[in-house]
Amino acid sequence: MAYYSTKTYGHNIGLSACFRQPNAEHSHCSLLHGYSLQFKFTFAADELDNKNWVVDFGGLKPLKAWLEDNFDHKVVLTNSDPFMDTFKDLEEKGLAELTILDGVGVEKFAYHAWKFANELVKEKTNGRCSCVEVECAEHGANSAIYKA
Repeated sequence: MAYYSTKTYGHNIGLSACFRQPNAEHSHCSLLHGYSLQFKFTFAADELDNKNWVVDFGGLKPLKAWLEDNFDHKVVLTNSDPFMDTFKDLEEKGLAELTILDGVGVEKFAYHAWKFANELVKEKTNGRCSCVEVECAEHGANSAIYKA
């Protein structure tokens, strides 16, 4: 690819998400804990559009909405969490809003966000542009990157 552009979300006010890693049995990460998540997307294209852009950032409103719907003020759980029934009970009682994904942690969050973003920009650009990388940060010192 010859051209790249980036878009970030959550850099001023992050997406407040709560999650746990049930497989981290001997770590505090197995407990519910929260972070203000940030996402950085890298888009690529061999050719620019008629405005000389890789991607029209104005067309990324569905991406921002997806991030907010899945991470902002949500309890994000892996679909294999052994306490899923307990969490669903909390949601039914109006005490939590759940997002259930195939895997949790910033590495998996970066992948899930990449998958959505890549499908979105490919559709909006008729395949001219793709998402080649997503970085998800849980705070200033920790982040993970998914590269296509």
